Amino acid sequence: MNVYLLCSAILVIAYFLLANNVSRLRAQSKVGFGMADDPLGPLNRAIRAHGNSAEYTPVFLVLFLYFLSSGASGWITGVVVGVTFCRVLHPISILIAPDLNAIYPPRFISAVGTYLGGFALGAALMIRALNG
Repeated sequence: MNVYLLCSAILVIAYFLLANNVSRLRAQSKVGFGMADDPLGPLNRAIRAHGNSAEYTPVFLVLFLYFLSSGASGWITGVVVGVTFCRVLHPISILIAPDLNAIYPPRFISAVGTYLGGFALGAALMIRALNG
């Protein structure tokens, strides 16, 4: 099993599931464009969860596939798995959080994990660039 490809596939599938959820809720609420009236309602949560995924998924896919092609292993593989877990947990936490304006531990943990994982993979990429 190739962990890098599996994690990439999970992110892509999650992205399209989130997109489908937005389309489903738009049809259900009859809001074809823009946001619904309730800022914390299901459609707005779905739009934000999908938008957040759209912001991070491409960068992580490029990093995962680079590290796959360069033969990375060890701690980088662990970071890829951790980031994937956080990127799946984050939209779920947006969709189920009781209050989006308050700290919700799963959302906080997934955001911190995303940032730390992104910084770690960026640093690994920089080290590889500097070492030629």
